[in-house]
Amino acid sequence: MNDNYICETNYIHKDVINEIKSKLTEPKQHLQLAEIFNILGDPTRIKIFQILSISEVCVCDLAALINLSQSAISHQLRFLRQANVVNYRKEGKIVYYALRDEKMKKVIDYGVKYLNEK
Repeated sequence: MNDNYICETNYIHKDVINEIKSKLTEPKQHLQLAEIFNILGDPTRIKIFQILSISEVCVCDLAALINLSQSAISHQLRFLRQANVVNYRKEGKIVYYALRDEKMKKVIDYGVKYLNEK
């Protein structure tokens, strides 16, 4: 271990610690944030979110847009339904999907904006 990267004394800066603690989110929110990033942790799900942020679409259309099988898309959609971030409705034999709310769209939009600013 390189000792240049550790403190040579054990002095706790209580004022800094207290300020940081006052700004940290609650542990429950840490778990919720981790769940959100887990939901977004797959490129196929990112594509699905981008598509659903534009329009409600059926599984067939998602499969065509992403160039994956309907089975693979359905697997991802099942994950997103369980995470409670998409809605679906049936119209005859066709199942349409949409984002549950605009919050996840904002997260994706912010990520894209971040990438485009580099």
